[in-house]
Amino acid sequence: MFRNLLVPLDGSTLAESVLPAAAFLGEAVRARITLLHIMEQNAPATIHGQPHLTDPDQAEAYLEGLAARLASPTRPVARHVHRAEEGDVAGAIVRHAEELGADLIVLCTHGWGGLRDWLFGSIAQQVLQRGTIPIVLLQPTTTGAAPPFACRGVLVPLEGPEAPEPALPVALGLARACHATLHLVMVVPTPGTLSGAQAPAGVFLPMTTAALLDLEEGEAREYLRQVGDRLRAEGLRVTGEVGRGDPVTSLAKAAERAGADLVVLATHRRRGLEACWSASVAPRLLGCIGRPVLLVRVGDEGDKGPPDLG
Repeated sequence: MFRNLLVPLDGSTLAESVLPAAAFLGEAVRARITLLHIMEQNAPATIHGQPHLTDPDQAEAYLEGLAARLASPTRPVARHVHRAEEGDVAGAIVRHAEELGADLIVLCTHGWGGLRDWLFGSIAQQVLQRGTIPIVLLQPTTTGAAPPFACRGVLVPLEGPEAPEPALPVALGLARACHATLHLVMVVPTPGTLSGAQAPAGVFLPMTTAALLDLEEGEAREYLRQVGDRLRAEGLRVTGEVGRGDPVTSLAKAAERAGADLVVLATHRRRGLEACWSASVAPRLLGCIGRPVLLVRVGDEGDKGPPDLG
C-alpha cells in the first residue's frame, strides 16, 4: 500500500482542507505523511485572502505546528520546506515527491491559483504530465473549511475485459486498508451520447447502433459479475452497476447512489493540456461530483505505470 503521502501546502486554510483526508488515509494504510512547502518566487503578499508564507523560518514553524497536530504513534508526520525560491511550483512538487519517496500526492483543488488552475492550468497538468505518482484531489466546502473524510465506499469505473484496468489495483488496495465497500461501475453510451469517431453512427444508423450498444451492456454486466465474484471470493464487499448515457453524468449519479467517499479514476499523461486530459473524464467529473477523486496516471509506452497495490 501507500507508504508516504505528500501534502503540499501554501499556508492557506483552503490548502489545509486536505488534512483530514490525509490523516485518515495515513492512519488506514499506516503511511507517513510529509508536509511540503515550496518557497514561491515573486509570491503574492496574500493567498486566498490570508498572508502568504514568504519567509522560510516562518514556513518551518507553520509546518511544525501542523505536524504536531497530525502525528500519532501509527501515523508519523515529516515536514520539508524548500527554501530556494521556485518559479515552477508544479515541477518542484514532482521533484520533491520523487526525492522524498512519496507514492501519493494529496492536493486541494483551490491551492495556488484556484480551481481552474488546478484542473486546467499549469500545476495539475504538469504534475500529471511529469510525474508517475497517483494524486488525490479534494474540494473544500463552500466556506473553505476542511470537510470531514471517511473512506467507507470506493467507486472505480471499469473499461472492460479487453482493456487494462490501471485504477482497479489502487481502488482494491484502499478498499482493503479502509475496510470499505468497493463499487464497480461500467458506463455504456446511448446512441445520442456517443462521442468522437463513434458519434456519426448514432446519427445515421440509430437502430443498428442501439442494438450493438444493448449487446455491449449485456457484456458489461457479465464482466462486472465475473470481477465482482472474484473479489468477493477474496473477502471484499463489492457492489456493481452498469450505467447508460453520458460517462460523467452516469458516474456522478452512481457515486451518489453508492454513497462513495472516494472515486478512483485513470487518466493519461501526454503532452499539452488537451492531450493530458484527452482520454479522461476527470475535469468534468471533478466539477460536478462534489467528492474526492484519486487520479491514477496511466503510463505512456515505456513508462512504469501505476504501482501494484492489489
